[in-house]
Amino acid sequence: MLKHIGIIDRNRSSTDILIGIVGRLLNLLPIMIRKILFPFAFTFIFLHFAHAQQRLQSDIKINGFYTTTLDVVLDSLIRQHQLKIIFDRNLAEKKLISERFNDVPLKLALKTLCKSAELNYWVESSGTIYVVRTPDEVRSLQRSELNKQKTASQILKTVTTEKIDTIKRGGKVSQKAFKLTGQVIDQMNGESLPGAVVHIENTTIRATTNADGFFTLNNIPADTCVISTSYVGYLTDRRALTSIDPNKILILSLTITRNNLEEITIKGNKNDGIMSTDKRKVSVLQISPAKLAELPNLGEKDILRSFQLMPGVSASNESSSGAYVRGGTPDQNLVLFDGFTVYQVDHLYGFFSAFNSNAIKDVQLFKGGFSAKYGGRLSSVTEITGKEGTKKDWNVGGDLSLLSANIYFETPVKKNGSFLFAARKSYQGPLYNKIFSQFNKTSEVTTGMGGGRGFGGSAQAATTPTSFFYDLNAKYTVNVGKKDLLALSVYQGDDDTDNSRTISIPSFISTSSSSISPTITDKTTYGNLGSSLKWSRRWNSDLYSNTLVSYSSYHSDRNRTNTIGVTNADGTETEVSTGTIERNRLKDWSFKSDWEYQINNKVKFLFGAYGSAQNVVYKYSQNDTSTLIDQSKDAKTATAYAEGEFSPWEKLQFKGGVRETYYSPTGKTYFEPRFSGTYTLTDRFTLKAATGKFYQFINRVVREDILSGSRDFWVLANGTSIPVGSANHYIAGFSYETDKYLFDVEGYYKTLNGLTEYSQRLTGNLMSSTLEEHFYNGRGYTSGIEFLVQKKAGRYTGWISYTMAIARNQFDDYGASYYSANQDARNEFKSVNMYKLGNWTFSATWIFATGKPYTAPIASYTFDNASGNNQTYLTISGKNTERMPAYHRLDLAATLDLIKIDNRKTGSISFSLFNVYNRTNVWYKEYTIYNNQVITTNVNYLGFTPNITFSLKWK
Repeated sequence: MLKHIGIIDRNRSSTDILIGIVGRLLNLLPIMIRKILFPFAFTFIFLHFAHAQQRLQSDIKINGFYTTTLDVVLDSLIRQHQLKIIFDRNLAEKKLISERFNDVPLKLALKTLCKSAELNYWVESSGTIYVVRTPDEVRSLQRSELNKQKTASQILKTVTTEKIDTIKRGGKVSQKAFKLTGQVIDQMNGESLPGAVVHIENTTIRATTNADGFFTLNNIPADTCVISTSYVGYLTDRRALTSIDPNKILILSLTITRNNLEEITIKGNKNDGIMSTDKRKVSVLQISPAKLAELPNLGEKDILRSFQLMPGVSASNESSSGAYVRGGTPDQNLVLFDGFTVYQVDHLYGFFSAFNSNAIKDVQLFKGGFSAKYGGRLSSVTEITGKEGTKKDWNVGGDLSLLSANIYFETPVKKNGSFLFAARKSYQGPLYNKIFSQFNKTSEVTTGMGGGRGFGGSAQAATTPTSFFYDLNAKYTVNVGKKDLLALSVYQGDDDTDNSRTISIPSFISTSSSSISPTITDKTTYGNLGSSLKWSRRWNSDLYSNTLVSYSSYHSDRNRTNTIGVTNADGTETEVSTGTIERNRLKDWSFKSDWEYQINNKVKFLFGAYGSAQNVVYKYSQNDTSTLIDQSKDAKTATAYAEGEFSPWEKLQFKGGVRETYYSPTGKTYFEPRFSGTYTLTDRFTLKAATGKFYQFINRVVREDILSGSRDFWVLANGTSIPVGSANHYIAGFSYETDKYLFDVEGYYKTLNGLTEYSQRLTGNLMSSTLEEHFYNGRGYTSGIEFLVQKKAGRYTGWISYTMAIARNQFDDYGASYYSANQDARNEFKSVNMYKLGNWTFSATWIFATGKPYTAPIASYTFDNASGNNQTYLTISGKNTERMPAYHRLDLAATLDLIKIDNRKTGSISFSLFNVYNRTNVWYKEYTIYNNQVITTNVNYLGFTPNITFSLKWK
């Protein structure tokens, strides 16, 4: 063989032959290493490391849940299974883990933990496990196998004994279940956050903070859990409950999301947007006042009008920021501000809500099936919680736009108190007047019959609405000891509107050569004053109470008169005046006490009592000389309620309660059962349903007025001509939610009884007539289905919603058939889009809605009476058989956040374009009769309206 390969040569000496063999072998060494030794070495190393990995595939199984930091999890594995794990403790303390294991092999458990923490692991031949940052560190450890202990000590820090772990934690690690009471606050100003969700990750243990931000969690397995806290418009907070003191209140502080923080990755469901829908609640919307500036607004950020962008809340009622919820009217929506009822909820023809967003901390809208805690309304509840004022340092700020200005001031008061004052007022500057005169100076007017079927030419109605409003908020809050809180809140808002106009009548309408110029005076002043004094007490970790006394008043005065000036051919002038003057007053004194008792994580009881005394005055005068109606009514109510929240199984949560009310004008007691529940099929898919009985004792009835548009006023039910209203709600739906998206569907059916409309009729003969009041009573129903697709996180957020609904009424006085209610809108589509780029937020909303129904004159006729004078009468169409044109508009906005160097927002500049393509949307129609001709006037909503708003705060 040697000869064959050329090493042996018979003519050479043995020494030469030996040297030749060695030389040849040295030349073949690289080939031998590559073809023989390398495969052998690879096989040896593979078997060696396979033996090491085999250690992880042994009988070790991991059980239990871990909702804590990675260092605690690894320390637990070290103790329980006598493992040697080397890791960087400073790094592991920053990694939050939320995982559940059930007989999971150690290898798979390590893989899951490292994936969750975005780390890697490597196992050496001795079985030591290294948890490292990157794969490069794994390769470094592999290359340093011969010097592994030295290399590991340079790369990692290790703590493997329970003794050192216990010393580091300052005592023995708790393994027993415990109770935790805490409060969620705003990190910047220390204000409490109601309605925040607190959750122990990987468990069913969760709670929602009450009106003062407090919560209680029972049976927490150990102090090695992770608690997650979320609140709409704020960054979700995750914190390990390591070495906490259960006997102290845990303070959890949240930070408002900023545009430059959008790239932060947060584990679990996230909603840093403006609006939130909680899949565990039925028909509930929550809004973040701090984020409202990102939406397009007519003048400034608006609380109630923002709700109109969600499904189930009509968005085509520009004339009212009050909520038309699921076919209901604004008076069927209970609006509470710091516990007292607000009866007038809009400013400036409804284009502003009555609430200054700088004075508001939280707003929730219950669209139906609401808790037994609330009562006295048929459709919905809007609960507004006012700001308390900063507890950390004084601050001043405000907003200035081309239509209004507001300012607020907040400051701590001594050690335990805070104070907030906010004021807002509109002003009619040059741009204000230009906007209103340019787009409202001439309304479309036709002559002939109503419903737009005019003939013979047109008459011009010069309409220049003018208005101003103001509102004031003040709130003082003080902590009395560790368990008691006192809060005094005051609100006042007033409006003065003038929708007067002059109509120029063409000469062909007149039967003589006289010049005719009718003037319509339409002036209204209205407003609301409210206050409350609240005492909140945390009796212990399980029992909490809120008790308050409140006062609320509403006033409305309207002068609606027509003056017809006639200039005769000889130059003489005469005036004929007709019209009405109305006055409405309401006073409401109330007492309320709400209690919460948390038995455990699965059972919670709510109970309380409510009492009120109300007085309503309505006065109606004609021509400012004769008072035709002058009534004053009183009523007292007494209510008790009880409700339980239950979660008997992990996936099922339901709420059942009853409410019972005694109403003095009828002397009867009204029983209202309520029920709602959700069932979680998967982590993402939830079923929900609700039902209940609801009563309403005070109504804002619609006064039928064909000529000058419908108007309404507050009256108390008396059980006869004005019955107590009642409704039954039936709601069902489902939601599918991921980290970034929410798909929500809800269907509803609502029956209504005891509906009331008001009319005034002239009775008698042609020679003598008197004015009589008529209250028409009827019933109705609403039904519909709502679709919502929402993107909750990322640079681009927003939602698309569609509502298909029906609202129909039946009054015997109008016939046996059902007809479309005034607020009926069959289809509503809304698209809300927001994109964040640096400190800029760009937004666009588009709204489409079917036109509202209305009643119109279709003919007129004249009779001559015995004195020779003639009287004109109208023939009216069927009830609400006509419909306005479809409503739609596009709004755009851009907001620039002003940021300090320390990343704190100090203000913003917002540019908004309302009704970008200048769509003419009709508000309502008015009719004037002259010489047997019906003059139809379209009073329109706003056209294209630009605005700039500058917001600033000192700190």
